[in-house]
Amino acid sequence: MNEKINSYVSAYKEQIRKGEIQDVYSFLLKYVMRVKASLEKSFPKEYSFGNIFPGYLDFSYFYFFNSYLRDKKLRFGIVLNHSEMRFELWLLGQNKGIREKYWDILRTSPWNRGRKTMPTYSVLETVLVADPDFDNLDTLTADIEKRAANEVDAIVTYLKNCTS
Repeated sequence: MNEKINSYVSAYKEQIRKGEIQDVYSFLLKYVMRVKASLEKSFPKEYSFGNIFPGYLDFSYFYFFNSYLRDKKLRFGIVLNHSEMRFELWLLGQNKGIREKYWDILRTSPWNRGRKTMPTYSVLETVLVADPDFDNLDTLTADIEKRAANEVDAIVTYLKNCTS
């Protein structure tokens, strides 16, 4: 990459000058904020929500957890995967040791079926909405909420059955 950095910077500068990237990125971050606010209202009161992390045009996310997950040093993240342009649910560990511990527990789970190696940043990842329709935000938000609630319940139940 270093030998081509000047051409990459020129292309980047041109895209920034057009302004579309900034507009879309701002829209996407505001939408992630909207999803977080909606989940805070609709999820059970037992969950606490963290800040939004905008990322570097790779992943934008916020995390949430309850006392069970906190005690295990785990949390969930609702992630906007920019390169795939989809919404995902990740189970995150507080550090690499925690991720490795729960990878060993969850490597054969339905969410990791077919995966040979642990994800880079999480213990498991599942797609909530593969092809978001940003022209219909109310429906998209409802879909994310419904899928997230179902997956969170299933993952927590699975964890409790595996670690009790």
